[in-house]
Amino acid sequence: MAKKKEDKKLTKDQAEKKILTLKKDLLNIRFKKINNQITNPAQYNEIKKSIAKLYTTLKNSK
Repeated sequence: MAKKKEDKKLTKDQAEKKILTLKKDLLNIRFKKINNQITNPAQYNEIKKSIAKLYTTLKNSK
């Protein structure tokens, strides 16, 4: 629940920067998944959900 409050307090620029970093993390996880080096497979879905929440926050703030 703490993440939701943090995300809503972010400015537009901060949210966009966070989305970019999460997308980079997602890319890295994909490569790890291909090479069977991933330790937490659920992290992939968590990051995707976080990105979606940030996009929703940005969309609603306009």
